[in-house]
Amino acid sequence: MKIILIYGGKSAEHKVSLLSAFSILQAVYYEYYQVQLVQITQAGIWRKGPVLTDIPKDKTILDLTEANSQVITPADIKEENSIVMPILHGPNGEDGTVQGLFEMLDMPYVGCGVLASACGMDKIMTKHILQQVGVPQVPYVSVVKTKWKEQPQEIFEKCEGTLLYPMFVKPANLGSSVGISKAENREELQCAIEEAFGFDRRVLVEQGIEAREIEVAVLGNEEVRTTVPGEIVKTVSFYDYDAKYLNNDVDLQIPADIPEEIQQKAREYAEKAYLTLDGSGLSRCDFFLTSNNELFLNEINTMPGFTPFSMYPLLWQEMGLQYGDLLEELIQLGLMRYKQRKSLRMQ
Repeated sequence: MKIILIYGGKSAEHKVSLLSAFSILQAVYYEYYQVQLVQITQAGIWRKGPVLTDIPKDKTILDLTEANSQVITPADIKEENSIVMPILHGPNGEDGTVQGLFEMLDMPYVGCGVLASACGMDKIMTKHILQQVGVPQVPYVSVVKTKWKEQPQEIFEKCEGTLLYPMFVKPANLGSSVGISKAENREELQCAIEEAFGFDRRVLVEQGIEAREIEVAVLGNEEVRTTVPGEIVKTVSFYDYDAKYLNNDVDLQIPADIPEEIQQKAREYAEKAYLTLDGSGLSRCDFFLTSNNELFLNEINTMPGFTPFSMYPLLWQEMGLQYGDLLEELIQLGLMRYKQRKSLRMQ
């Protein structure tokens, strides 16, 4: 079987995707699979590169140029006896857009479908939906760009009337800490909102809280498994994109040193969030844990990072599922979901 590995993408998380893709290439079971490289450049050009039958020696294999690849249309990825592995983060990657393409091409693929991807990517929609099923959320205010331009004073009053400083300002549809800022006063809040609007037309202003960052990995389709929680051990109040993904400045503690009942609650909330959004394949649920042991869901990542120091594969390693076996399970879950959906369409 051929794995069509799609990586890169137009989003600000392009570099994270390259790191994840190379890690995956080191762990694929090449005795069972070939890997077709497909890169999406930051300009949105799709390039089809070589087919790999063994572990590549260095990252340069991912740099597709005119010399070692050809420009294709998205529909040209379709092949028989293949499965797509879209290692794409952010908009046009894990927001339901490429998942819709795979559905239209009638191809199996790894990860969540259109609905879960779209809802999970949008922080505001995630909060709206999960509030309905009792998954606790940090207080927030959503802001639309048109209203911000027309009535900024009203936005300030709404934020300051319902939230306390510090506040965190986030684009609705980005991850990996891209475009996120901390605001300690109104002047910083204004700058943070305007910066976030450089990435999205909808912005989330969230109550800042003193909390630990706890993460749970989820795996499965209808039958869901979760891991023990891990913790991002903070030495500063906020980690930006470079610290998390490029400089590897983040310390992870697996499992997290938290009470057993809190571990169990985090796993229950993660499973509930995953099933509510109709998750399939994989996701990582991120929580805030206060000193009073209050647990709040921060976000759900439907295509978490797969770098060597990413939380998702390390959590499963703690559970006894090694990186290569994790990839194999994800492939089988994608094939299972495809066959199930196809059988339903034929009835």
